[in-house]
Amino acid sequence: MPLSFAKLHGCGNDYLFVDCTRDHTLPGSTSMPAIARYVSNRRTGIGSDGVILVCADRLTDFRMEMYNADGSRGRMCGNGIRSMAKYVYDHALTASKHLAIATDSGVKKLDLEVSGGKVHRVRVAMGKAVLDGRQIPVDADGPVIDRPFEVAGRQWRITCVSMGNPHCVTFDVDPDTLPIKDVGPHFEHHAFFPERVNTEFVRVDSRSELTMRVWERGSGETFACGTGACAALVAAVLTGRADRHATVHLRGGDLEIEYSEDGDVVMTGPTVEVFSGSISIPHILD
Repeated sequence: MPLSFAKLHGCGNDYLFVDCTRDHTLPGSTSMPAIARYVSNRRTGIGSDGVILVCADRLTDFRMEMYNADGSRGRMCGNGIRSMAKYVYDHALTASKHLAIATDSGVKKLDLEVSGGKVHRVRVAMGKAVLDGRQIPVDADGPVIDRPFEVAGRQWRITCVSMGNPHCVTFDVDPDTLPIKDVGPHFEHHAFFPERVNTEFVRVDSRSELTMRVWERGSGETFACGTGACAALVAAVLTGRADRHATVHLRGGDLEIEYSEDGDVVMTGPTVEVFSGSISIPHILD
């Protein structure tokens, strides 16, 4: 089965985009977890942090269906949705510079910055940060802010936030020296996080600049995480470390994050198309 795709990234957080708007279904879509694992492999496949299906939707402009590199279903991805906005505009699926895209975490509204007929940056209204523990979800009632937490053989202080997916933010280690491959899985699979968790390891450079690395559930370390950058600023504001508008430096680039007094979060950042092509999917996955 041939699978046509385009590879895009936002700050190095890369996804394969598949246009499902014309046929409305992807052949073999019941095998999407296996397909996502196959094509995301960086040695034997194309290589990506996952696959995003661009789908038609009756109530919004488009619907985003996301699969992580391990085949698990993702609810929302900040870098992914920015790249999806570029994909649909640059590939002439829409002429609008203002989009509403449905995700498993609700409808997101996006404003596209276009130059030379191509999208270069996208501003995304990410919605309100969720702080109630059971809604994130974590195994605790009420907010989890600067809470002592033992994992990977040491004590940490964590702040938990949902930006449509669960995040655990800590300021207890320098991201530049962190052995993230050793520590990240212990956070992801800890029993405190019933749906696993994305973990942000953050350094405060100033009240308007943060540096972070991220371990994403289902994908491991990625070069960037848009919802994670949002969660990092929310946590920094809640713990008195930063102002409400900051630049977050990630391994793949910078994101501008705003956290308003009423709890709304806005993210602005770049997106790039790398290449497009077609890959043959083994019949066993179809």
